[in-house]
Amino acid sequence: MSIDLTPLTDLGSAQYLGFAGGLYPNGKNSLPSAYEEAGVALGATVQPLDRDGRPSASGKIAMISIGMSNTSQQFSEFIRLAEADARKNPSLVMIDAALNGAAATDIAVPFGEYWTYVDRQLQRREISAAQVQVAWLKTALARDPHGFPENARLLQRALRSIVEILSTKFPQLKLVYVSSRTYGGYSQSDLSPEPIAYESAFGVKWFIEERINNPSPDRSIPWVSWGPYLWVDGLTPRSDGLIWERSDFELDGVHTSQQGALKIAMMLLEFFQKDTAANLWFFSLTI
Repeated sequence: MSIDLTPLTDLGSAQYLGFAGGLYPNGKNSLPSAYEEAGVALGATVQPLDRDGRPSASGKIAMISIGMSNTSQQFSEFIRLAEADARKNPSLVMIDAALNGAAATDIAVPFGEYWTYVDRQLQRREISAAQVQVAWLKTALARDPHGFPENARLLQRALRSIVEILSTKFPQLKLVYVSSRTYGGYSQSDLSPEPIAYESAFGVKWFIEERINNPSPDRSIPWVSWGPYLWVDGLTPRSDGLIWERSDFELDGVHTSQQGALKIAMMLLEFFQKDTAANLWFFSLTI
């Protein structure tokens, strides 16, 4: 099944309804060098911390997921893969703090129920807020009728609020990686139909461009960039060969099946292998 749209990574400087593609400014899929260097510098400061946030050889580097049910499915599978990889930094603790039914507008409420859930997930793993240094953020709007570009702008604002909340709750947070929706062409509901799933990536793109153009001078707000970009036009291969099959999704066409979740988990693992701001802390230097 195809809806005849071009992934942002292949769209480049061409436009969708008047807006340029690419993951980053000027239709590019790579970070501006100065912004990437800032991320690498911050990534180099990620280190094991004790519960009070002080450097400790016996401390932990906590990485959390923030988002909805799909995020939880996919990050849980990623944790399984990463834990089986002998190269993973033994100090790295990955915690799934995504919650079923949590839309971007729910997560953007500072003292809402979502953040109580996040606190519980950390407590279960005996991790303090001061040890959280990395987050994977994958969220979306639910049943919003405004159309494009209004929906994408609303998601952009929600992402801004969520990262502000993250920086307040987790004082040692350094890096936030953001992904948008997977393919919605198989959806059997109004939760994630096309072209809404496709258009949500523009909200992520614009939010990250906003951060690139207005970096935090004192690094009080974490560095933000794309995580893996997940959208593909169904069975029409992306330039890297990725496709989304019907079997990659559950019966509702919205939630990824175990096969689909594994596909994204593998993309995440490959992403952290290659990301210049991540590979210093994700993998053990002794391997």
